[in-house]
Amino acid sequence: MAGTGLVAIKRRIKSVTNTKKITKAMGLVATSKLRKTKEELDICNLYDESFSKILNDVLKDNSISSIYLDGNGSKKKLYIVVTSDTGLCGSFNLNILNRATQEISKDMKNSIIIVIGEKGVSFFNRFNYNLIQKYINIADVPSLGDANEVSTYGLKLYDDSEVGEINVIYTKFFSQTKQEVVVEKLLPFDKVSLNAAANGDNILFEPYTNTFLRDVIPLYMREKMLNFLIHSKTSEQSIRMSAMDGATKNANQLLDKLKLQYNRMRQGAITQEISEIVGGAEAQK
Repeated sequence: MAGTGLVAIKRRIKSVTNTKKITKAMGLVATSKLRKTKEELDICNLYDESFSKILNDVLKDNSISSIYLDGNGSKKKLYIVVTSDTGLCGSFNLNILNRATQEISKDMKNSIIIVIGEKGVSFFNRFNYNLIQKYINIADVPSLGDANEVSTYGLKLYDDSEVGEINVIYTKFFSQTKQEVVVEKLLPFDKVSLNAAANGDNILFEPYTNTFLRDVIPLYMREKMLNFLIHSKTSEQSIRMSAMDGATKNANQLLDKLKLQYNRMRQGAITQEISEIVGGAEAQK
């Protein structure tokens, strides 16, 4: 019986050891990817800040009349939900999908969804949500091409009055210890809040402000979408790194317990064998 137990524990030790190798390797890969995406995020955040300042200055012009400010009359809301293509990243996808379902449930009838990431696609398809478009296999470091494809489709829906509001649900990266799921509205603009952030200088735009705004909106959508994608990827890698580090530590703790159990059983089996030998020798005297 002891021999059978020892074999079972030995097999489990081998299994946990193999799992630990995988989690450790995945943690190292996530660390490397996090470094790359964090560098891109720092650059993208600077560009986003500069772009927003220019846009704020444009939107403080009270003479502007545009569907991007006043709305297009549609009651439909578009939600762009950014998830991951792969798992093993802790609660990353769960938090996003929980927040998305909370927002969408407020007006399910007038909500349509674009999903980025295989995990989100499988979730919304399984529960029969109104999913109109999906994007998968986004690069670990998202490019303008990835952002342009999503933003162009969303902007066309708005320009054609198929949706009256565009929202993005994604995980914003603050630091390696803090990531937060946020809902950010892209269109229409909240003119009051944007004007409050604009500087007090009077700026003359050429061509006219309305023309400038119409031409800059595609750039704005693409820039914001790229920023969201990089935030999401950076958060994903950070959470995956933490999850794999935690899994590796748990594997080490489990291995220590299993090895201790194995040694105790082995010692007990040896003691039992010695006792049986001594007992047999005594019986033959």
